[in-house]
This record gives sequence, C-alpha cells and structure tokens, in this order.
Amino acid sequence: MVIIDADLSPIQERNIEKFLQCRVLDRQGLILDIFARRASSHIGKLQVELAQLQYLSTRLVRGWSHLERQKGGIGLRGPGETQLETDRRLIGNRIKQLSKKLDKQHNQKDLNRYKRKKGNKKIIALMGYTNAGKTTLFNALTNQNQYSANQLFATLDSKTSKASKDLGSGEILISDTVGFISNIPTNLIESFKATLDDLRNADLLLHVVDANDPEKAEKIFQTQSIIKELSIEIPQLLVFNKSDLLQKTDFVRIDDEHSVYISSTTKLGFENLKLKINSALYGTMYNGWIKIPYKYSFIRYKLEELGIISEEKNLKDSLKMHISIHEDHLLPLINKDYVQRA
Repeated sequence: MVIIDADLSPIQERNIEKFLQCRVLDRQGLILDIFARRASSHIGKLQVELAQLQYLSTRLVRGWSHLERQKGGIGLRGPGETQLETDRRLIGNRIKQLSKKLDKQHNQKDLNRYKRKKGNKKIIALMGYTNAGKTTLFNALTNQNQYSANQLFATLDSKTSKASKDLGSGEILISDTVGFISNIPTNLIESFKATLDDLRNADLLLHVVDANDPEKAEKIFQTQSIIKELSIEIPQLLVFNKSDLLQKTDFVRIDDEHSVYISSTTKLGFENLKLKINSALYGTMYNGWIKIPYKYSFIRYKLEELGIISEEKNLKDSLKMHISIHEDHLLPLINKDYVQRA
C-alpha cells in the first residue's frame, strides 16, 4: 500500500494505482480509516459512516466498471440499471437516512445545551490539536475515566461532565471535544459539528497544547485560524500540557494571565490553572468578612457546602464569617439583603 499525504481525485487515485500496481490511500481516506477505528458512541459511528459514504460515492467507478448488468431485448430483464447506478442510488438513500438521524441527535444536544445555560452553569470547553492531552485533562478536572491514549483522534465524541468541587465555587461543566487537524477534509465537517457547537456555547475555552511538540507553534496557529474562521469570540486560556516532560534547558515559561503550564498526569500547575479559570469565569475575588442575619441562616449552609468559610463568629443578631468568594456570586446575595459586607 502507498499512502499519499494529499487529497486525490478519484481519477488520480485510479491512475496512480494502475501505475504502481498496488493499493493507494490518500490523506482523506487515511483519516476516515482512523475515525472508523476510534468511533465508539452511536453518534460517532453515524458521523463516520456518513463521511465514508460521501467519500465512497465518488469512487464507485473503479469498483464496478467491469460488472455491467444492463441488458435489453425481449425475454431479458429490460434496460434496468447498471450496478454502478444501483449502488449510487442505495448510497444516496443511506446518506439521507444518516443525515436525518444526525439532525435528530444534534437537536437533542442543542436542547441539553439550552438546559445547561438556563441553569446558570458555567461551561468550559477543551479545544486544541489532536493528541494534545485534552481527554487526560478532562479526566483530571472531572474525576472521570474517559479513554485517552497517545494516538491521533483517541476522542471522536464530545463529552460534557460536571467539574470536581475543588475547581471553583460555582457549578462548572467541562466539555471534551474532538481534536483539530490542519486542512480538515470537507466530508469530515459533519464529524466536527458537535465540537464546534460546544465551543460556541462555552463561557471559557481552554486551548490545550502539547508543550513538548516541536511543531506546537504551527499547531497553535492552525487551531486559532479555525476559531477565527468560525467567528468564535470567547475568552481563552492557553494551557501548555505535559510540561513535566520538558527538559529544563528547553523550558521557556510565558508568564501572563492568558497562559499556564501544567501536567494532567502529575497535577503540576493545577492550583495556578484553577485560579486562572476562576478569574476568567467569575472576575475578581472578595476576601473578607460578611454578616448574615439569623433569619437567612440557610445561606450559611450553602456557603459551607462551597468550602469558602475560613472563620465565623456569632453576634447578637447575625452570623459573622470570613469568606473567599467571587464577586459575581456575592453581589446577588447582597442585592437580596441576604448578606452584608462587614
């Protein structure tokens, strides 16, 4: 077999096979084969099958040019269809069926996103080039055990799960998405639809980068180009993953508010990551004393569940406590007179 790192037309592929006398696979065909091996969920398999059929529909001539079934004359089957025409019709019908099923799946995902937004839950979407370690980071932030491996497109389905409680004082959801590649084949756009919708509906994007990749600058550029083309204008945090494997001589830290170096396996840099996530989602922090009238003491139990109370005192008419909370969470309580700054 010969694999060519370019998209070939059916005629080009057929002529090269004829000249080389062996099977030829172009870039798009190779990616589809990888997708087919990795797809595990129902929607993932539907997406891959649709892409494969769209790819195959232009390459049927090669397989059936020698098996014409068209016949005519008295006592025979009549003009009928050639095998090529039959296959094209069957593939066309299957493509329509798959498109309807996928539309139904995407509508359900849209409904799920609407419910999350209505519940005032913050959503973080992980994005980046394939094999940057997004799923490993997803597992570390959500205490999940999704399949992750050092291979291309280990993740082919968007997944959303609740973040662990120690990530922030509010309810946060994390979405793991399909990794990007440069020059995404047009037949694979459908496979990325759910990922692109997850990115558009997020409150914060974590752009995960393999810190050890010698081509990381080019891959950052490719990912950002895709985001720009899609007109997605959402706050981003650049997360350099696998930084525990960096050689000290190669370690160049970018110290700014929009980037952080971490390791998803050793949890190196996670405290810094959590601080930057909370700052991006909720803004400034309030570290100080508040007073809660006894008639609103139920607020105290909510604050205790969040684990943000460091000290408290009983006064004559109220509870006084020292907390560390985001201003976005504190202001609604003040506006309803549940709490007062002390």
